[in-house]
Amino acid sequence: MLLLLLLAVLTVITLTVPLIDRLPGRWTGWVLAAVLALAAVPVLALGPALWAGNAPIEASAPWMPSLGVGLSLRMDGLAWLFCALVLGVGALVMAYSAAYFPPGRRTGFYFLMSAFALAMTGLVLADDLVVLFVFWELTTICSFYLIGLSGPGAARPAVRTFLLTALGGLALLTAVVLLWVRTGTTSLSQILGDASWTQDTAFSTTVAALVIVAVFTKSAQFPFHYWLPDAMAASTPVSAYLHAAAMVKAGVYLAMRFTPAFADNPLWGPVLITAGLTTAVIGALFALRRHDLKELTAYSTVSQLGFLIAVIGVGTPQALIAAAVHTLAHALFKATLFMAVGVIDHQTGTRDLRRLGGLARALPVTATLSALAALSMAGVAPLLGFVSKENVFEALLHIPHAPWAGPLAAVVAVGAAALTVAYSVRFVYGAFWGGRPARTDTGRPQEAGVLLLAAPAVTALSGLVLGLGTTLLNPVVARAAADATGNTAEPHLALWHGLNPALVMSAAALMIGALLVWRTGAGERLTGHSFPSIRGTAAFERVHAAVIAVGSRTADATRTDAPTRHLAVPFLLIIGFALVVGLQGLDQGPPAGPTSRPLDWLPVALVAAAVLTAVMTRSKMAALVLVGLAGFTTAVWFLFLGAVDVALTQLLVEILTVVVAVLVLRRLPDRFHRVRPSRTVATATIAILTGAATAAGAYLLTGRREPSQVSRHLLENAPSDTGGTNVVNTILVDYRALDTLGELTVLGVAGLIIIAVLHSAGLTANAGERSALSHTNPVWDSDANTVIMRTVARFLVPLLVVWSLYLLLRGHNAPGGGFIAGLVGGSAFALAYLSAPSASVARIRLAYPAIIAVGILTALASGLLGYADGSFLRPLHADIPLPWGGYHHFTTALVFDVGVYLAVVGVMLTALNQLGLPRPRSHMPAPPPPVRGDAATGGTR
Repeated sequence: MLLLLLLAVLTVITLTVPLIDRLPGRWTGWVLAAVLALAAVPVLALGPALWAGNAPIEASAPWMPSLGVGLSLRMDGLAWLFCALVLGVGALVMAYSAAYFPPGRRTGFYFLMSAFALAMTGLVLADDLVVLFVFWELTTICSFYLIGLSGPGAARPAVRTFLLTALGGLALLTAVVLLWVRTGTTSLSQILGDASWTQDTAFSTTVAALVIVAVFTKSAQFPFHYWLPDAMAASTPVSAYLHAAAMVKAGVYLAMRFTPAFADNPLWGPVLITAGLTTAVIGALFALRRHDLKELTAYSTVSQLGFLIAVIGVGTPQALIAAAVHTLAHALFKATLFMAVGVIDHQTGTRDLRRLGGLARALPVTATLSALAALSMAGVAPLLGFVSKENVFEALLHIPHAPWAGPLAAVVAVGAAALTVAYSVRFVYGAFWGGRPARTDTGRPQEAGVLLLAAPAVTALSGLVLGLGTTLLNPVVARAAADATGNTAEPHLALWHGLNPALVMSAAALMIGALLVWRTGAGERLTGHSFPSIRGTAAFERVHAAVIAVGSRTADATRTDAPTRHLAVPFLLIIGFALVVGLQGLDQGPPAGPTSRPLDWLPVALVAAAVLTAVMTRSKMAALVLVGLAGFTTAVWFLFLGAVDVALTQLLVEILTVVVAVLVLRRLPDRFHRVRPSRTVATATIAILTGAATAAGAYLLTGRREPSQVSRHLLENAPSDTGGTNVVNTILVDYRALDTLGELTVLGVAGLIIIAVLHSAGLTANAGERSALSHTNPVWDSDANTVIMRTVARFLVPLLVVWSLYLLLRGHNAPGGGFIAGLVGGSAFALAYLSAPSASVARIRLAYPAIIAVGILTALASGLLGYADGSFLRPLHADIPLPWGGYHHFTTALVFDVGVYLAVVGVMLTALNQLGLPRPRSHMPAPPPPVRGDAATGGTR
């Protein structure tokens, strides 16, 4: 339960960020830092038991039991390492953010950072593939918004990052589905332990390719490496956490986690090693040529991630030990460097190396911390980076795939490490010792305060302490590597192993790097050279534009703004579908009994008359009335057939549709425009064929088949399953409540769209403005003309509201329910609106957007209550004793129906208030000339 409690705490703190952010000053960052630090304490306490060889810690809670998916969590040595990094570095970055930003509310930033910490923690602890994928995508979403928060210039980088990492998410989703279908389970530990699917080389290679795409896009590997420097548009705390210590490590974690399954796959190792070393070299070269310190650090991150992916691709226990220790070292020195860049920018107002230099005297503490981190990144003893680099060299030197692979990879790794030395020197020397003493626009810079330096000091000194005491990490990386490979290995982490190939390679990298520094002036001479390269962002934009162009050309075949052309395709499909279904109905023989009654032909005649008259009239208002008449007749027909719920819904929808349509028609021309006879013939032909085919299909199926198994099951089991006897309502709020929740959300969004569209188009006006049609003649005088309707509405509106509540409460056992009740309540407000003499009086002053939101949240909250019985949206039941005796059966489906009721009423209020307001003067037609009478003769002029 500890793991579930950990996620619960992170969830609660994320949801309460808006409340915490009301605290004055910088308290939000400190509170979140304290929470993450406290959450890390029990995680760290679990470490010794895991290192001693104890079984992994597991916890589970039901989520989607019908699909076999649960909130399954599992902490082994590998998950422990990444979880400790996520929480520990997260706490430090939160504290750093509190000092980095000026006092003020930053609810969005802190909410997203907390949500990201939750997502990363859930990702590394997930023992269910579906849960892992959900948290994986949540990290992508949080990253997108955190980058976009940085300002208008960050919008496009945020989109590019999101699209690329989402592409990897789709690849991961495909792999999840394939593994789920093949193994019959979503348990990650069971899948990795099942050798049956890995024995199918074609299948395992396909899954390996999909996982590789997910790993490469998330961890910025070639050719997807460009997104990480592009994401530097985000603020420095975001870069220090997401793009150095957390988000990019998600790909590293996924690669390490799937190593047991793919270690022997012919695709896995070669691709990871090749792409990783390529990324290490490319990232290092680009870093060496950058003037912006943050951009330099971003490309150096790409390079170091390349080392990690390459060593994971080796797949041996010793290689995974190297990956584990380098993951820790990288998180420490890279978080330090990003935070140091933020300090430099904060104190000097620039990150450009061409404007910096000699900062060591003004910022001695920052210079010391940056030097420690850069030396660790360059692999200089006695820092932790030296230990991890030697282990990486040793692992790459012993690649098991081919005899020549190890030496070749070692040579490339030494070259990339030499470039690492060069750009590390460029960072430190260029900012703190090279050039002239820095002077900024604000004068000579001063050292930052203790609060701003505390977090980078912890990470930088941790790299030194763990380097000196590196043997303490042996049990940590041993357990992580064992859980990543399934094989035990004995690590021998130490600063000195004697003279061995790894030490020689390390010395060679340092010497070649020093030579590069000398020959290139710490990389300064390289910045002027134009290397033949393709900018990743430019390539992305070209591919993106090409995809959009292909999609546009594909859509052009069917896209049209003409309603007739747009509707022709679905009508033709209806004709074909009805014919196919009708032919199948012929095979079932004649109907078992009569398919109609004499009374059925009366609605048919009324509908036919209404439709024929509607297509002949040129008045839009007359056509609307006739279409409404056809709808009312259809409702009567449903009533004849015994479908009371459907008839009532149809009737109410028709009433409200006519009301809303009238409000819309006020903004349109009064009459239809004339069309060519040929077009009339074509549309009439399509309409007749569609109606005839549909009628024939319905006739040929009526009475020729038995009730389906689904309908029989619902009729027989609804009372016992749901406690309700109205099967229609139980289907909506019990059996398929998730569909209803989705439809409810769409309905609420539609209401908000009405507001947005009308406001953006300038089609709303001052609600207090009276109608222009106000004259002395009783026909035009709204006060006199609506007196009868207002008198009726005074009594009828309260009755309709009470009736709507009655229908809401009885819907589970009799005709009614939230939707019908909401329509009745909306009808009451529509009557109140229509009976008002002017728009100022008609306006219903209720917060209708809030009503929509409350309705959706109420339905969602009722779904969350279902977790008490094991599943989202599972209704809970209880028999409540009544004061006068007996019991009343209560179900949370009623709460769900209340949400539906509120959302429907809110949308109706939105339509009435927004569409019913008078248009601005520029949109309003001129009023008709007033009718003037002569008092003596009654004549007019």
